[in-house]
Amino acid sequence: MTRRRYPGLAGRTAVITGAARGVGALLARRLADQGVRTALVGLEPDELAATAKDCGAESDWWQADVTDAAALEAAAAAITERHGRVDIVVANAGIATGGPFAHTEAASFDRVIEVNLLGSIATARAFLPALLESRGYLLQIASLAAITPAPLMAAYCAGKSGVEAFAHCVRPEVAYKGVDVGVAYLTWTDTDMVRGADADAELREMRSRLPWPLNRTFPLEPAVDNIVAGIARRRAHVYGQPWLRALQGVRGALPGVIGAFAPREIRRLDDRLEATRDRRAGAVGAGGAADQRARAARAAPGSPAGSAGGRPR
Repeated sequence: MTRRRYPGLAGRTAVITGAARGVGALLARRLADQGVRTALVGLEPDELAATAKDCGAESDWWQADVTDAAALEAAAAAITERHGRVDIVVANAGIATGGPFAHTEAASFDRVIEVNLLGSIATARAFLPALLESRGYLLQIASLAAITPAPLMAAYCAGKSGVEAFAHCVRPEVAYKGVDVGVAYLTWTDTDMVRGADADAELREMRSRLPWPLNRTFPLEPAVDNIVAGIARRRAHVYGQPWLRALQGVRGALPGVIGAFAPREIRRLDDRLEATRDRRAGAVGAGGAADQRARAARAAPGSPAGSAGGRPR
C-alpha cells in the first residue's frame, strides 16, 4: 500500500512513549517510513528492541517508566545528546482497568491515573526544554473516553479527560514560543489493551450493547496513519477515526444520553460483575501486565529508584 508522504517530517527526531506495542509501536514504524529518527520509550526491552530494529539504524530505545521522573529525565537527556535535538514528542503510554468503581482496588485505580495522566504530564515536563529549542510539537494521546463518560471505565475516563485538559491548558502557554500542542482521540482500536478488555465477558457484553459505531473495534493501521498526518500538520486536534470529530459538537449532551440507558444495563449485569470482580484486580492486556512487572521490580529490595537503558551502541 502506498502511503502519503510528508516531506516536512524527514530528518526530524520523534520520541514516543509506550512504544513497545500497539499504537506506539506502529506509530514509530510509520514515522520511520517518513524519514523520522525515532526514540522509543517503554517498559518491555525485547519489544522495544524489535520495534527499533524495524525503524532502522537511527532508531534507539530506552527502558523507562513514565511515572519514574528520574528515569524519564535521564532518557530525555540521553536522547537529546544522541540526536542533538527533539522535534516531536508523543505521550502515548497508557494502561486501563475495567469494572465498577466500587469493585476497583484503590491502588489499581490510582495507578491508571498515575500512568495515563501524571505520566503524560511527566513526559511533557521532561521533554519540553528540547521542544522549546526546536520549536517542536507535543502530541498527547487522549481517547473517546475524554469526550464521553464510559461506565465501568472510571479510572481510564478520568485520566484521559485530564490529559485533554492538560494539553488545552499548556497549548497557549507555549504557542508564542513556537511549540504546538495537540490532542489525539481514538475510539476502540485493535490493540492489546482493547483485546484484553474484550477478554472480560461482562465488559465485552456491556460494550456490545452500545449504539453503533461505539460498539465496534476499529483497525489499528488507519488510525495510526491519521495520527501521522496530524503530526505532520501539527494539528491541535487529531482524530484516529475521523467520525470522532462529530462528537465534539454534541459532547455536552453525552453524559445525559449515557445516564439514560447505562443504569439499566449495569443492573442487568450486576450479579455477574459481582461474581467475577476478582478477575479485574489489575490493568488489562499485555501492556498492563508489563506495568505490573515493572512496579514489582521497582518495589523489590535493593532495586534502584530509577533506571533508563538504551539500545547498546
